[in-house]
Amino acid sequence: MQINFTKMHGTGNDFIVIDAINQAISLRAEQVRFLADRHFGIGCDQLLLVEKPTIPGAEFRYRIFNADGGEVDQCGNGARCFARFVSDNGMTESTNIPVETAAGMIYLQLEEDGQVTVDMGVPSFNPEDLPFLADEMDEDDNEYHQLMVNDEKYAIGAVSVGNPHAVLLVESVDQAPVNTLGPAIEKHERFPQRVNVGFMEIMDRSRIRLRVFERGVGETLACGSGACAAVALGIHNSLLDETVNVELRGGDLTISWQGEGESLLMTGPAQTVFKGQISL
Repeated sequence: MQINFTKMHGTGNDFIVIDAINQAISLRAEQVRFLADRHFGIGCDQLLLVEKPTIPGAEFRYRIFNADGGEVDQCGNGARCFARFVSDNGMTESTNIPVETAAGMIYLQLEEDGQVTVDMGVPSFNPEDLPFLADEMDEDDNEYHQLMVNDEKYAIGAVSVGNPHAVLLVESVDQAPVNTLGPAIEKHERFPQRVNVGFMEIMDRSRIRLRVFERGVGETLACGSGACAAVALGIHNSLLDETVNVELRGGDLTISWQGEGESLLMTGPAQTVFKGQISL
């Protein structure tokens, strides 16, 4: 099977994007792992498929596979790349693109400056939506949960933005134990479908620094849904203003949220790196 692909990135979070409308594509998990391998394949954090929609009102169906071959519901940085891909390749003339995902419909707005704004939907702090097995001793409002990891207790926020996130407040993201605590929380028994783990340092009410350990991938240079989750938690707990600049290792994103019942809006860049063909 010969596959045409495009390599893209959104603030350093890199993707293989494949048009599965104009070419026949059927990938097994081991093939996704091969393509994602940075030594033997192409290399990526996630592989994105552009497909025909299956629900009314959507222009496309957006599917996401992590580097370990597992399919997930949402990826914010990938959504921006998805929008640039379908626009740059003449697959749509829309500037506001309705897209079907496993987490529901999202809307991708192409901005005049080349950036993309993604309507990420309404965040949920309900543990069942992640899912997360909340402890009876946790606070009734579910703002923070106490999690035991390697005999130490950590306070986390549990947020769903179409995919599950655990967010920890840290004094310094540079000193945060991302590569040890991240995988321990990712696979914690209280997250039966695993979880993305964010380490958030609040600089002021309109600026945070963030590192994210993504489930099935490891630490990435950026995570759009992780940025949304961190900002949502900060606003929910009155720590941040409605518009926040998120500094990630791969670049900056702007996240806006007006509060309960409203959608999170994420704005940032999306860039094409190269195009190619590969045989499976």
